[in-house]
Amino acid sequence: LTLRLPFRAPLTPDNLFGHLAATAVPGVEEWRDGAYRRTLRLPHGHGIVALTPHPDHIACRLTLGDLRDLPVALARCRRLLDLDADPVAVDDRLRADPVLAPLVDEAPGRRVPRTVDETEFALRAVLGQQVSTAAARTHTARLVTAHGDRIDDPEGGLTHLFPTVEALAALDPASLAMPRTRRTTFTTLVRHLADGTLRLGVDSDWQDTRARLLKLPGLGTWTADVIALRALGDPDAFPATDLGVRRAARTCGLPTTPAALTARAEAWRPWRAYAVQYLWATSSHPVNHLPAQPRS
Repeated sequence: LTLRLPFRAPLTPDNLFGHLAATAVPGVEEWRDGAYRRTLRLPHGHGIVALTPHPDHIACRLTLGDLRDLPVALARCRRLLDLDADPVAVDDRLRADPVLAPLVDEAPGRRVPRTVDETEFALRAVLGQQVSTAAARTHTARLVTAHGDRIDDPEGGLTHLFPTVEALAALDPASLAMPRTRRTTFTTLVRHLADGTLRLGVDSDWQDTRARLLKLPGLGTWTADVIALRALGDPDAFPATDLGVRRAARTCGLPTTPAALTARAEAWRPWRAYAVQYLWATSSHPVNHLPAQPRS
């Protein structure tokens, strides 16, 4: 199926697709021929989606095992790309700050890269604690290869669905190749997600869920804030301890300590998650740029 996903203009795609491409887990996600592609675990089967940015729409190519999954798949794709945001309202608010105004004017309509699966993202966030983007991709790819369900992808290089929490909960923790403290955090999160003690979804209470996450051993404020930002969809989530945010704050002449920066960011409410996108975009990190097309 080939469809066009509309959005309210403006939309700046570089950090949105750049983030998804730079953090893509081999086997589950890839950037191919100008499109972000990934596997989807759906209620009636699985699917593969390819999403390509265009000036006035997002091209969406879906391969589904069961057509009953079409509405769910489309909703997840829109959520992933934050296509239901109101960029005019967001940018008007952030533009009122003289520090953010030139960043907004240069590339208006930045979106928050979210997720198609809140549980998957939370697990990936833990795997990415205190490691580089490349290392997080490598660790997650190993987990996917060992415990994800295999799929066929005639049009590309996708090979697996991300493992279910039920499959991960049944594993011997000692079989997980990761530092002991992170393994404890990971397995505790898996157990809480598998037994329903912790539920992550589009209708989750943002503050309550963040507080529950912070009670888990080894899960700190950065991880909880990033989960709130990308998985829960909190438009006001603000990871003040994030190194990239603090570096950008220094570049822009903003306070750099988490407490002082959080106080300064009060003026950006209720859209601090979008302010983060503008701050992150001041960096040359690959997450802020569309991947270069290979030469023919």
